[in-house]
This record gives sequence, C-alpha cells and structure tokens, in this order.
Amino acid sequence: MSGPLVLDAATMTRLMGPAAVTDVLAEALRAGVDPDAGPARTAVPVPAGELLLMPAAFGPFAGVKVAGVAPANPARGLPRITGSYLLLDGADLQPLALLDGAALTELRTPAVSALAVRHLAPDDRPLRLVLFGSGPQAYGHLEAVLAAREVAEVVVVARHPVGGRALAGYARTLGVLARTGTPDEVAGADLVVCCTTARAPLFDGTLVAPGATVVAVGSHEPAARETDTALVVRSEVYVEARSAALREAGDLLVPLAEGAIGAEHVAGDLADLVTGRRRPSAGRPRFFKSVGMAWEDLVVATALYRAAGRP
Repeated sequence: MSGPLVLDAATMTRLMGPAAVTDVLAEALRAGVDPDAGPARTAVPVPAGELLLMPAAFGPFAGVKVAGVAPANPARGLPRITGSYLLLDGADLQPLALLDGAALTELRTPAVSALAVRHLAPDDRPLRLVLFGSGPQAYGHLEAVLAAREVAEVVVVARHPVGGRALAGYARTLGVLARTGTPDEVAGADLVVCCTTARAPLFDGTLVAPGATVVAVGSHEPAARETDTALVVRSEVYVEARSAALREAGDLLVPLAEGAIGAEHVAGDLADLVTGRRRPSAGRPRFFKSVGMAWEDLVVATALYRAAGRP
C-alpha cells in the first residue's frame, strides 16, 4: 500500500487558485459546517516562539495542522510561519495526505478574507485598496482580492519601505495601478486590508469612510490588534465565528475590555453572510476580523486532495 500523498507548496498553488479556494470555503458553509462547533486552537509557548495545534473533522475527512510561529525567523531569512497539515480519512483516521502547512495557511487565510470581501465590499465600481503589510499574507491577499473584485488602485503601507515597493511593483505586474503610501490614506479607501504582525493599531479608525470595508487578519492574540477602538465602535462587525473571535481577536477583545462595545456588537459571521441570513447595512464601515480556524484548513486541504485526483 502506498503512503500518504505529499503536496508541496508549488503543487498546492498549481492545483487551486484564490477564487477556487474561496469557492470551496463558501460551499462548506452552505453545506452546514458549523465554525462554532470545532475545538479551540491549542497554543504552546516554546523557546523559538509558539506551536499551534488545530484539529478538525467534517464530512468524510478529519485533519490536524501543526504550525509554528517563529518571530526571529525573518531576520534569518526563514519564514515566520512553519508547519505541516495531516489529512485523515474520517472513518478510520488513516493518513491520506501531508501538506505544507505554511502554504496552506497562505492559501486559506486570503480566501477567507476574499469571501468576506465578496459580501461586504462594494461591487458597483472598481475599488481603491489600501493594503497594510508586505509579507506572504500581503501578497496572498492582493491576489485574492483581485480575484474577488475589480481594483482601481492599490496603495501599499509597509513598515519596511523596500518590501512595500516590491509588493507595489508586483501589483503592477498584475495590471493594477499601485504605489506605496501612508496610513492616513485609509480615508479614501473602499477596502482596507491589514495583514501585519503589528500589536497596536495601524491607522486612525475615524478616517475610514462610511460604506468602506476593513479586513484584519494579522493576529490571533487577545492583546494584539491592528485596528483601533474607534473603528470597531463605528463599524458593523463580522467574524468567522463568534466563539473564536471572543476568545482570540484582540481587535474586539480590547474594546470589550474598555467597555466600548459588548459581545452583541458582532453583527454576524461568515455563515450568516454566505447563506444570506445577514446582509450588511448602509451608512457604516464594515469590519471583518479573522483569526484563522481549523475548519478552514480542513476544507481547503480536502479540496486540494481531491484536486490532485484522489477521491
């Protein structure tokens, strides 16, 4: 009997593009996956950073991602996020496939954001996108947003100028007008995407226009956030799952601790948007906060396994 299928990063990228990954997440939510039902992420501090354990089961499959977060790695020329994903047969838990865990994260996180963008961002005009960050997630989010919406201009705001210029240059190779800019340019944005390692707000939330959409994906720690309390208070807030957001999303937990909002301030989750149970209101910013969840990894890993020709 042959061993598990091995899918490296290059193969995964070849098998499925951003739009296809976004579609499979939407299909899973329509099929009844319950994001609130899964186990919480386990985080274990280690000398190099943190180990994350993320198990899930849905339909005929189960799986677990073991991810490493090593903050010192980029200075060594190594990826900050490492790991592997083990896909299992749901009936007998026999291993079916081993996937590059970092590549899986780089595929599914932008796709989750793109799914929110499909439902929250305007679709009646090309969008002006302000993108915070210049790492792998910033590149992935650029591609995923371009697959979800027509974009008129991309403004890259990055801590490292060289990285920001490189990302803007890459955006231009995709046929988009792009340049670097400053945080206060969120005032003219239709869509703001934050995918950084920042632990404090990146911009003044009072500048975001009513009707604009803000997506924040950079942290899953209760004390870290990319957006400020002013934005959260002004916004109609959506999350992947209320349980995960109220456990890990500093962007929401800090305003909660300040007494600026209550838990009921969360208007809905991805399933509400995808199934049509909830539609965004007019006249307020829309804010989507994700922390990354195990069901997403399982759904995307399953789709990649099937795209590779396995049943």
